[in-house]
Amino acid sequence: MLILADGRFPAGGHAHSGGAEAAVAAGRIHDAASLEAFCRGRLHTAGLTAAGLAAAAAAGLDPLALDEAADARTPAPALRATARRLGRQLMRAARATWPSPELDALAAARPRGAHQPVVLGLAARAAGLGPPDAAYAAGYEAVSGPATAAVRLLSLDPLDATAVLARLAPELDQVVARATEAARRALDQGPGALPAASAPLLDIAAEQHATWSVRLFAS
Repeated sequence: MLILADGRFPAGGHAHSGGAEAAVAAGRIHDAASLEAFCRGRLHTAGLTAAGLAAAAAAGLDPLALDEAADARTPAPALRATARRLGRQLMRAARATWPSPELDALAAARPRGAHQPVVLGLAARAAGLGPPDAAYAAGYEAVSGPATAAVRLLSLDPLDATAVLARLAPELDQVVARATEAARRALDQGPGALPAASAPLLDIAAEQHATWSVRLFAS
């Protein structure tokens, strides 16, 4: 799980800000307190949705059905493209690290990339991890990406960014518990039981960011 959640794992996440670059440009992130507010909102929306998908994939739900569910939960074309690009990069790293027939099958079915949380959950399954582990990796990624990006975008003190993540730890536990329980229900009820939290401002900002001719991060 530590490898999956490590920003140095060669899955491409370091090139993406999780919406932080657009938020900094709009003045919504300007210091540690506003970064914490942004990360908290992202954790309980996009993070919860990603954690549910990852937990369900780790639990053994059909990854193709989950990929369709991820598409339905990602209304912004820019974010769908980003999720599939990250999924494709994660797939390459995961197959090299934990060879798995399930990963091979998903890669063959989605050659242009499945959604990253689905690949993350399937990679966790291939590594012998369970749904809570996959949910933790997804949830942590949802907040660590923007926190790391803010250090580069604002010259924010890395100690302040780390403190933000530490303060969010209890809420990450809550998100993981909700995501894992939803994945358990989805085993009987299907992907419709998974979280579908929305974050319209993240969607709008992602579409705006995609039009920028000069930017530090890919998304």
